[in-house]
Amino acid sequence: MKKTSRPHVREGYDLWADTYDNAANPLVSPDRRHTMELLDPLPGQRILDAACGTGHYLKAIAGAGSFPVGLDVSGGMLNVARRQVPNLPLVQADLDRRFPFCSGLFDVVLSALVSEHLTNLPGFFEEVARVLVPEGRLIFSAFHPDLAAAGIEANFELDGVEYRLGAEKHTIEDFVDALSNSGLQTKIVREFAGDEELVRQIGRAKKYLGRPMLVLIEGVASAQ
Repeated sequence: MKKTSRPHVREGYDLWADTYDNAANPLVSPDRRHTMELLDPLPGQRILDAACGTGHYLKAIAGAGSFPVGLDVSGGMLNVARRQVPNLPLVQADLDRRFPFCSGLFDVVLSALVSEHLTNLPGFFEEVARVLVPEGRLIFSAFHPDLAAAGIEANFELDGVEYRLGAEKHTIEDFVDALSNSGLQTKIVREFAGDEELVRQIGRAKKYLGRPMLVLIEGVASAQ
């Protein structure tokens, strides 16, 4: 029988960091397709990537002429990001706590695929609202609640051990309510299911065909 381990989220991603980008991920693939399109970074924008992981979006944002800053709980993931984007500022911090930035610093906050690890949704969205400029944007992508409800969670194998990182069972209503209560206005809520493009990219993702996988939300800070 395969050995299973349930480490703390930070420890889990530290262990996963060096191999995270090696295997095609059925959730990461549609996220990168849809989230970057909605983000549409512009030259000169200051963009916080909250849960930047290995730095994929940081690299794309910098390539668009924006000024990205990476934030992640995992030192291991940040080490990988540092190799990909050696000249960008990277900060290690827990997204369930106060962000280590002054208020009104960013034009855009991107947060991709971290929702299932957030235990303090109200606090997270309040911090997003705090660090955004007036009328700044939040682009928030999330592991679809239907997947979490079905018991699916982030997992990987290393040295014969399967590591399972858990998934908080938030709903879309939880996201929208917490976002609205923080003072942000919900502008867009979209849901994406597994499609033929995903199956073309990752053959084993056929089991997700037609199944809800991703939620993408855009919020806007008040004009104040």
